[in-house]
Amino acid sequence: MKYSREEVLEYVREEDVKFIRLAFCDVFGKQKNISIMPDELERAFEYGIAFDASAIAGFGDETKSDLFLRPEPDTLMPLPWRPEHGRVMQMFSTITRPDGTPFGCDTRNLLKKAVADAKAAGYEFTFGAEQEFYLFLQGEDGKPTKVPCDSAGYMDIAPEDHGENVRREVCLTLEQMGIMPESSHHEEGPGQNEIDFRYADALAAADHAITFQRVVRTIANRNGLCADFSPKPLEDAPGNGFHINLSLRPIPEDGVFSSMIAGILAHAKEMTAFLNPCEESYKRLGSHKAPHYISWSAENRSQLVRIPAAVGEYRRAELRSPDPAANPYLAFALMIYAGLDGLTKKMTLCKPADINLYTADEKTLEQFEELPSSYAESCAAAASSKFISTHVPPEIINCFCRH
Repeated sequence: MKYSREEVLEYVREEDVKFIRLAFCDVFGKQKNISIMPDELERAFEYGIAFDASAIAGFGDETKSDLFLRPEPDTLMPLPWRPEHGRVMQMFSTITRPDGTPFGCDTRNLLKKAVADAKAAGYEFTFGAEQEFYLFLQGEDGKPTKVPCDSAGYMDIAPEDHGENVRREVCLTLEQMGIMPESSHHEEGPGQNEIDFRYADALAAADHAITFQRVVRTIANRNGLCADFSPKPLEDAPGNGFHINLSLRPIPEDGVFSSMIAGILAHAKEMTAFLNPCEESYKRLGSHKAPHYISWSAENRSQLVRIPAAVGEYRRAELRSPDPAANPYLAFALMIYAGLDGLTKKMTLCKPADINLYTADEKTLEQFEELPSSYAESCAAAASSKFISTHVPPEIINCFCRH
């Protein structure tokens, strides 16, 4: 349910809400928040709540460090794991400078702009996210270990699958927050899990992706486990993927859909630094169903872009390279702009690679362009890209390519 400003104020009064968390992210997608009391909420709506930006990754230094959080009422959601009496609510916030102008490194606002640009061109992009994570045991000191909670395999069930109850609790918690999971199951790795989401507009889907990681970590900790979303937690096991399903509205004809995919493929290399933003990301790519080549095909999970078996409103393209270390606001914004570029230029999609790229011989593989094989290589591609410099502020590019 989406609330208005007046409805939020009424809800806070009637539901015994004692803390309101104003949520935002640093440039890398790590969630932050400030908690305010109910009496401060009207001031937050009217003027914003100031915070020290110099302490946030990518937000600048001590000069001009005052920024303001302005809560967006239509993002109100409860935090069900907090006490029923003295309830805690959360709202995502827009970040502005003291004069009210948008802050350039607010990646959520960058996604808003991408959505607006797509709408002006006559399109709407919707997203469905699939995030994988490991559940590890906690040590006696309560700190994370690298010992998986089970040795189950793909879609195994209890008692081999020890994550079943955690996934169930996560899904029920998300429902209470107004976020609708679609399915959940054990993944290939020991202690590895996946929960998938229904399609949503770009901004809601990114908010949900950020919230999802927080909920999983919270529920895992309550169950004596720790959740790990890093790209490659275990050297000899599958990495964690953040598969992003992208749909286009209005429902496109074949040629239009193909141009969208062609745009994403054309800019895949340049976008990789933001989709796979750490050294560990490149230990995952190229193994265990994680792509290494810039290619596409229907249903084929060895490709960068897979076209699942679906028709009509369910028709979509699945980008398989991103991992959960990515900032979803940046990832979705870049995918929108890449798709729009393909649509505007009416790009022609290359032939599908209807082969298994994991078992293909070297001669066959030579015809495909490779994704960057290291973080340094992906940063070099981003730094020299006109596409990236057009849509990503230089401060953010510098943060990703120098951190």
